[in-house]
Amino acid sequence: MDTLLELHGSIFDQMGGYWIKIEAWQVEASQEIPHGIRYSLTLHEPYGKRILGYDNAHAVKMPGKFKYAGRIMPYDHKHRHASDKGVPYTFRDAQQLLTDFFDEVDRVLSEVR
Repeated sequence: MDTLLELHGSIFDQMGGYWIKIEAWQVEASQEIPHGIRYSLTLHEPYGKRILGYDNAHAVKMPGKFKYAGRIMPYDHKHRHASDKGVPYTFRDAQQLLTDFFDEVDRVLSEVR
């Protein structure tokens, strides 16, 4: 967790105008954020538009009309492309979050280049 928290506010150039922004801060653990870390890891295209993101800013709507009605959903999710409203992401720990995010960054950048 310390590494993720230390990266708060970091911006990393990915060549060709693409860049990564990492935000992470400690919050009180809750049902929605049981690990106590609020985070946003995003990859942006040269004009600033987010093209990939992992965050826990809000719950994501699950597929199926009433399947999860009344159930509290964890906030951890990822956006796989610019118009994606988010799909659930299983947060295990900060190290796995960073690994998953950077693996996905590599995949996306290899597709756009």
